[in-house]
Amino acid sequence: MPDVLLPGIAATTVATSRLTQAVLHPEGVDPAGPGEAVLFVHGNVSSSLFWQQSLLDVGASGRHRVLAVDLRGYGETEPLPIDATRGVRDWADDIGALIDALGLTRVHLVGWSMGAGVVLQYLLDAPDRVASVALVAPVSPYGFGGSAGPEGRCVHPDGTGCGGGAANPEFVAAIAAGDTSADSAFSPRSVLRAFYVAPGSLPLDPELEDLFVASMNSTRTGIDHYPGEAMTVGVWPGVAPGTRGVLNTMAPTVFDVSGIVDLPEKPPVLWIRGDADQIVSDTSVFDLAFLGSVGAVPGWPGDDFPPQPMVTQTRSVLDRYAATGGAYREVVLPDVGHSPHVERPHEFAVALLEHLDVPAEAPTNLR
Repeated sequence: MPDVLLPGIAATTVATSRLTQAVLHPEGVDPAGPGEAVLFVHGNVSSSLFWQQSLLDVGASGRHRVLAVDLRGYGETEPLPIDATRGVRDWADDIGALIDALGLTRVHLVGWSMGAGVVLQYLLDAPDRVASVALVAPVSPYGFGGSAGPEGRCVHPDGTGCGGGAANPEFVAAIAAGDTSADSAFSPRSVLRAFYVAPGSLPLDPELEDLFVASMNSTRTGIDHYPGEAMTVGVWPGVAPGTRGVLNTMAPTVFDVSGIVDLPEKPPVLWIRGDADQIVSDTSVFDLAFLGSVGAVPGWPGDDFPPQPMVTQTRSVLDRYAATGGAYREVVLPDVGHSPHVERPHEFAVALLEHLDVPAEAPTNLR
């Protein structure tokens, strides 16, 4: 991994009870041992490489032990298959096994996009091990696609409208081929520039862009990984979630982390996002229902299949979280897309450090 590691970052392989996992951390920092750590969890079609600047910035404070993990199917972690019937629990259980293997007492969890869903699932399953949660451009608590309204109701009982069949096959093929060019609109580099960040906000360092493209291309493809099993159905838009692989884990039929509102003890939550996010949005250009509403996918049935209000759904759940004894703070960065930690690394680190350093006895209304 030395070609893709920033100066000051080291890589460690950790054997756990479930699989062997790759972990990044600042040089000189032992990822194992008792006490608390900050664990960064990446999103879909990426890896821990996207967190390197955050590890350096947050670790430089000297107040926190910072680690970033590759999820199964990404980066250097063992690419075991993903059982989508469990939602994102394969990944959440992997995180639990890593925390146990490292001997950590508790963790502050930072999850980006899909990784935020993994973080919230772990919070549901092991709340006593979680000191705080930071959600970075998070997937909705009701998954990605196929749901409607702030309450996240399924449009169809089988989750029609999302899953492995919703992925763009040209993008999947480009990842499988390790495409590093910008020759196609569907290459990882082009998608990075157009959708992972807001226009013009990607750092100008070409070597850093190469690093992000390498991270995207580390994604395993196929039925058991990205995008996963594709199922066809006879109603619009013609796809429904299957039982294997990445995109099927976020179907509303198997993924619902809104239960955090019922936890008796609620750690503080930071929600940080960009106002120009095109991926997680109430008008997401990756939501088939929204694309149908603007004529990009023919045959849209209108109000019978409304776009998923992803940000509204997150706010609805977090408002209930706060109303039942929890606390959250929302930070919206202007002219920032789906990757606040990449587009505004300094502002992101400041917000995260403020969140991590809030004392336990602080007032609960942080919004």
